[in-house]
Amino acid sequence: MKAKVKAEGFASLSTISNCFDLKRDAYYKYKRRADKRLKLEQQIIDIVRKKRKSLPREGVRKLEKSLKDDFAKANLKVGRDTLFNVLRKHNMLTLRKKSSSRTTNSYHRFYKYSNIIKDIELTRPNQVWVSDITYIRTVKGFCYLALITDMYSRKIVGYDLSDSLELNGCVRALNKAIYQANNIKGLIHHSDRGIQYCSNVYTQILKRKKIDISMTEENHCYENAIAERVNGILKDEFYLDQTFDNINHARKAAKNAINLYNEIRLHLSLDYKTPNMVYKLSA
Repeated sequence: MKAKVKAEGFASLSTISNCFDLKRDAYYKYKRRADKRLKLEQQIIDIVRKKRKSLPREGVRKLEKSLKDDFAKANLKVGRDTLFNVLRKHNMLTLRKKSSSRTTNSYHRFYKYSNIIKDIELTRPNQVWVSDITYIRTVKGFCYLALITDMYSRKIVGYDLSDSLELNGCVRALNKAIYQANNIKGLIHHSDRGIQYCSNVYTQILKRKKIDISMTEENHCYENAIAERVNGILKDEFYLDQTFDNINHARKAAKNAINLYNEIRLHLSLDYKTPNMVYKLSA
């Protein structure tokens, strides 16, 4: 016959319950609730991790919208507060990194155009394109990502990554945008007053295509806010703020980031639609 051995230093559940004037049933009810809560948290974490394989830094508000169907399939009722609390508890909230590097040289001899989009009402794609340049780090130094974004749909319609701030990268991005556009009648091209955008080569392309030219005047950060915002999204949410091994590695990362941005990332300003969805439906 086996002897019953009581572990030294441990009290029974009955003893603990009596000490706190609690019933055993109350403990078991609490334990069931706690176990249920932990199971819910783990299900939420698993679903979020799967989503973040493609959008690693997607915030809580967008996760709530984009994962609505996933939560419903799992029979989970998850509101924004619950999602926020679970992600905070497990250190899964996204953090933004702030960094800057000067890519604009507006002290040059070329003509600077006026800002003609200040009070414009956006009604369709290919009405206004905004352009900007942002830097990408590599082990050997900087390379530069030239972007052209459709202001109405927020879609990146043209881009190019090069290893210098010279004109060619911006020209290639512009030509790609023009080539893929179905209709550019009445289009306005807006940018800062950087030498690349004011150069004769760049402005002549716009004039030949009968694209009106608009440029920032005083505070270029505010007057070209959407272009600046797109730069930040690509770095903050798609890891283009890291240091890449070489320019080819950076090019692959930029291509992947822009595809995810255009095709998958939901925008609050687009009523939680993707840029490509709005561009195609409205073009």
